[in-house]
Formats: sequence, structure tokens, C-alpha cells
Amino acid sequence: MMFAWQAQAVGLLPQPAKEAAASSQALTPAALADLLENPDARKALVDELRAQASGTKPGASQSTNAAKPSAQPAEPGLRERVADNVQRFLTGLASDMGQGADDMRALASGRSLRMDGDTASNALLPLALAAIATIIAFLLLRAIAIRIYARIDRWVAAQGRAPEATPRRGAPTSLRALYRRMGAIVGALAIDVGVVVLAALAGAAAALWRTPGRGTLDTLALVFLQAFVAVEIVKVLIRTVFAVRHPSLRLLPMSDELARYWNTWLVRIAMAAGYGTLLVDPVITATLSPALGRLANLVIMLAVYVYAVRVIWQNRQSVRERLDRRAAGATTFMGSRLRVLSRVWHVLGIVYFTILLVVSQVDPTNALPFMARATAQTLLVLVVGSLLILLLNTVLSKPIKLPEDLRRRLPLLEARVNAYVPAILKLVGLIIRIVLLLLVLDAWHAFDLSRWLASDAGAAAIKMVVNIGIVLLIAALAWTVTASIIEHRLSQSEGRGMPSARERTLLALFRNAALIVIVTMTVMVLLSQIGIDVGPLIAGAGVVGLAIGFGSQKLVQDIITGIFIQLENGMNENDVVQVAGVFGTVEKMTIRSVGIRTLDGGYHLVPFSSVDVVANHMRDFSYHLGEYTIAHRESVDDAIAHLRAAFAELMTDSVLGPEILEEMTVAGVTAVNEKGVTIRILIKTTPGMQWAVQRGYNRLLKKHFDAAGIELPYPHTVVYFGQDKRGYAPPANVFVQPDRPNEGSNARAAGHTRRRLKPEAPGEDSAEVLGNELEAREDPDATRA
Repeated sequence: MMFAWQAQAVGLLPQPAKEAAASSQALTPAALADLLENPDARKALVDELRAQASGTKPGASQSTNAAKPSAQPAEPGLRERVADNVQRFLTGLASDMGQGADDMRALASGRSLRMDGDTASNALLPLALAAIATIIAFLLLRAIAIRIYARIDRWVAAQGRAPEATPRRGAPTSLRALYRRMGAIVGALAIDVGVVVLAALAGAAAALWRTPGRGTLDTLALVFLQAFVAVEIVKVLIRTVFAVRHPSLRLLPMSDELARYWNTWLVRIAMAAGYGTLLVDPVITATLSPALGRLANLVIMLAVYVYAVRVIWQNRQSVRERLDRRAAGATTFMGSRLRVLSRVWHVLGIVYFTILLVVSQVDPTNALPFMARATAQTLLVLVVGSLLILLLNTVLSKPIKLPEDLRRRLPLLEARVNAYVPAILKLVGLIIRIVLLLLVLDAWHAFDLSRWLASDAGAAAIKMVVNIGIVLLIAALAWTVTASIIEHRLSQSEGRGMPSARERTLLALFRNAALIVIVTMTVMVLLSQIGIDVGPLIAGAGVVGLAIGFGSQKLVQDIITGIFIQLENGMNENDVVQVAGVFGTVEKMTIRSVGIRTLDGGYHLVPFSSVDVVANHMRDFSYHLGEYTIAHRESVDDAIAHLRAAFAELMTDSVLGPEILEEMTVAGVTAVNEKGVTIRILIKTTPGMQWAVQRGYNRLLKKHFDAAGIELPYPHTVVYFGQDKRGYAPPANVFVQPDRPNEGSNARAAGHTRRRLKPEAPGEDSAEVLGNELEAREDPDATRA
């Protein structure tokens, strides 16, 4: 039976385990226990037993896997690995507790477990020699190194107090002091590491002296030396940060009392965790039993965990207050990060020691090296990432300056480019933070970054991110160029004046249409890049658009009519028009409607579908059409003469004179009726000035008619007094006009006040021609109506 187990075990174990098993004639229980302690051998045995239970031969399985590599099972995910490790840990813990109880009973009864007294003394002697020699050498070397540290500390303090009399060119005194201090810290660190290495070499020499015939270090002595180097290197790093005895060599600024407190706490944890995991567990495993070694490791790490969590929880508020004070005096970049760290530092510390406890129980041999590598990679990633973000903020926070010629031709391009800087900062910062997070997760083996990058999913994700960046860059470039060209056309330049109202309207509509097209195309392309099929989306949008088109014919009519009105230049902004019964100034035009401001201040929004006729009073030229009625007793020729005299005076006005394009046209008498005689005139003006010319001319005409005594007619009425039933008429209340001076043939009209005409001096404007027309004329965008 023993030989069958031996053959089967040798056939199942990997090559190193096979050689160890084949070297012995029989696989004893002790040898089998030694083999099962090997993780690789144990895993191979479990896999082989499962394969045999499923009826699959090992060779056949291997050949099948070799022939069909694609049929290999997928790599288990994080959840599966965590569940498997937890299950194995709980199973192993229960087994260790049972085996440990048995071992303790065996020790109590006086029986030896793995080594008897002589064997144990012979195995522990090299360990004791190595430990004694290492500790003595370390204490001696440390005593010498402390004197060197004291000299370096005094030198750094003296350099910081006394600035140089002749500073070097281009190097500020503060920077030189900082460089010297950092050099001194690095030198002290190198000396401290050298002390540890020399002490370990002394211990190794003592252990080799005990075993001269073999020429190799004893296993337990090697375990002690590895534990000593690992723990002391960690203590060196702790001493470098806090430097209890040498404040000038302290890496972080803090008081001596605070540095002493944290240095003592961290050193205790490092020694307990390091020596407990790397030394106590292997020694107990080798001398007593593996179960007792693992239980001792668990007890030590639980004690370390409880102690660390207790200290962190007690100091959470004090550390937060110190970090907040430090953040208040730091820069914005560092201050924000210190404030975040002050609120989560205790959570991060508890999580860190929780991971240390779990890893030390799952894989005791590689726990501390794993924690050291993960911690170092995390710190390196955070430092490099913070420096990259700081450099990015420093570079891109400065405004971008374009060439003067380009700024003159495209005045708003520089402002638009600088407006993209905050968005670029946020996007690049987000990408950097995602990469940092992946690197930190990779450091703690929560995410295999290299495997993911080599996989199809990783390549697809990177390709998608690159494509999205290219699409956004092209969209931003297209919009920037389009908007800059349109704004260049809308702005006034040296070679040309302001664009016309039609150009402003059409360019504004084109800019809005270009924005809609660019945004729509960009969204569609981005959706396709992230894996969304845009075909059904486009088809659905087409169907919805068709349904909307049938249901909103008015909207379609608005848009089509608006397009043709713009193409035919029917109206533009600041034109005075009459549209759909609304008379006023065009303030805003879109592709669907027009906004008109009437003279009373009301804003009317008229959809283009309601527009049948557009009466534009601002095209090419305008006319003042005037019809003036005089009394029947007046001479038409005299009235026309005064009409021309009023026009001649109007032409001398410096404001309205240049707006009149031709001589006044007297169309003649257009009506003779009960009111009087109507005379029509036409004055041709520039577009939009007909109303100003009308107001000015009417004022001058009234002045001339008053001076000439030309009567503007009153209504003529035939009065019938009537009679009563007896045939008598009521008496009429008639007054006799008193005597008045004989004015000849130029008597003033009843109710009229005669004023003498005062001709204006040559070149002098009439003061009563206009009201506020001068101010309106100075503002070209003001309403002319």
C-alpha cells in the first residue's frame, strides 16, 4: 500500500517534487507532509485528483489542450479568485486549528514533533550564531553611523542658517540649500543601508563558520538574515522619513515629539509583522509543526492589525487637523489633495493593514515582499501622476497667444482656443487619473493591467479611446475654423466696412446650421465608436422625422418660406418692413420666424408661414409722398411756390439735405372737393430716411404757409335753422363783425395767426426742422422709422 501511494504521488507531482520523492525508498507520512507543504506540489495533486475523478487522463487532457488551445478555460476573475482564496483560507484555518491542538497535546505529553532535542539544537545553532553576530555588528556599526549622522545634521543646519557670500550665477540660495539637504538625506540613507548590509554579511560569515564543510548557509540562518534585511530596510525608510535624533535630516517637516511618536509606532509594527512572518513562522514550522507555525503567524498578525487600527483610530482627528493646517498654507494643487487626504487617511490606513493581514495568511512566504512592491509601486504612481497633472496645469493654464496677423484677421479665434483649455485639462486629467487607478489596482493584483492590454478587450478599449479623441479633435477643429471664418466676415476689417444686414442674417443662420450638423455628426460617430449600432437610430430618426413632417406642416412651411425669403433677400435685420399687418423694425430672424419691434415698443414674432407679402421700406431708395390741402380761395400757384421754398430751405439742412437724392417733384392738383384743393409732392430720399424728411418738411411747410397767410381749410357746412309747426323760424344768434383794418387782397384767414418768415442765414440749419433726428442719424443701428 505504501509503495502504491509512493508511485502514484511521484507520478502526480511536478518535476522537483518527483525528484524529492524518488530520492527516498518509501514515502513516509513525514515525507508526504513535506511534499504537501509545497504549494506547487499540492496544487498539482489536487488538479490531478480532480481530473481522475472526472474520468480524464492527464496525458489526454494535455494533448487535448495542446491541440485545442482555444478550448482552455478562461482566466478566473477577481471575484472567483477572492472566493477561492477565502474558501481555502477558512478550510486551512480549521485544519490548522485541529492539527495545532493535536500538536500541543503531543508537546505536553513530552513527545517531539519534527525534531528531537539533539536535532533541534544542531539546527538552531547556526541560527543563533547568525543572530548574535548580526546584532552585535549592527549595534557597533550603528554607533559609528550615528556619529556620522550627527555631523551631517550639524552641517545641514549650518548651511541653512548661513547664506553664501558669493552665490553662484543662476542658482538661488534656497534651491542650493534644498539640493544640499536632499544630498545629505540621500547620503545618510546610503550609510544606513550599508550598515544593514554589513551586519547581515557578518551574520552570514558566522553562520558559514559553523558549517564549514557544506559551504552553504543553513536554512534557518538564511531565513533569519532575509528577515533581518527586510525588516531593517523598512526601518531605514522609516528613520529617513522621521529622523528622530537628527531634525535637519528629517524628510517631512514636523515636531520632534510627533516624529518620535510615529517613528516608534511604525517601527513596532514593522518588527512585529516582519519577524513574525519571515522568522517566527518558518522556525516554528521547521522545529515543531507547520500548523503551529501558521497559527503563530495568525496570532502575531492579528495582534499587529488590532494595534495598528487602534492607533490609527485614536489619531484620526489630530492628523486631520494637521493636514488641514498644512493645506491652508500650500498651493491650490497641493492644498486640495491634502484636504482630501485629511478626510480619508484613516480609511486608507485601515484598508492597508487589512490587506496586510489577509495577504499574510493567504501567502505567508510572499506577503511582505508583495506588500513592499505594491506599496512602492503605488507611491511611485501617485508621485509621478501628481507631477504630470501639476505640469499639465502649469503649461495649459497660461493663455495661448496667436500671431498678431492671425488675431487681426480672426479676432475671436484666440478667445475660442483659450476657451477649450479648461475642457482639455479636465479630459486629460481624467485620462491620467484612470491610468493611475489601473496602475494602482495592478500593483495590488486587483487588476492585471499587462494581461488586459494584451487581450482583445484591452486593445479594443484603447482603440476606442483613441478614435473618440480623434473625432472630438476633428469636430472641435471644424467648428473653430467655421465659426472663425463666419465671425471674420461679420466683423469690420481695414479692407472693407461692416457687412450688410443680409450678410449678417445669412451668416448667422449658416453658423447655427453648421453647429447643428457638426454636433449631430459627432454624436453619431461617438455612439458608433462605443459600440452602439446607429443604423436603427438613424432609421428611427427618419421615421420620426417623417411623422413629425406630416403632423407639423406649418413648421415645414415656416422653414421653407423662411429659406426662400432669405435667398431672395426679402428682408434683413434692422429693416423697416410691414409683414402680416405688422409694421416695424426687424430685430431678429431665424429660419422659422421673424421678430419685429413696432413703434409702440411691442415685439411681434411672426412665423414665415403667415407671410404673404413683405413690404420692405429699406431698399435702394424711398419717397416722401405728401398731399397738402389748401382752401378754395387760395392760389394754387402761390401754394406751389411756397412748397418749393420750404423744400429749398430743407435742402440746406446738414442732416436731412444729404439724404435727399433728387429735386422735389410736384405732381399737381390731385383733388378738388368740399374740403379744398389737394396738391401732391414727391421727395426721393435714401432708404429709411423718408419719415425723417417727412417730419422735417411738414414743419418747414407749416412755417411758410403761416408766414404767407395761406389758409389750411376748415370744413364748410350749410346750416339750416328750421321752423316750428306754425311756420316761424327761430331767431339766429348773429353777431356783427366790428370794424377791422383793410388788409387789401392779403387778409388773414379766420383763426389764423400771421407770422413773419425769417430766412435762415446761409449754412445755418433750421432749429425747428427735426426733433431728435440727429441722434438717430449718428446711431446707424437705431430704428429709422
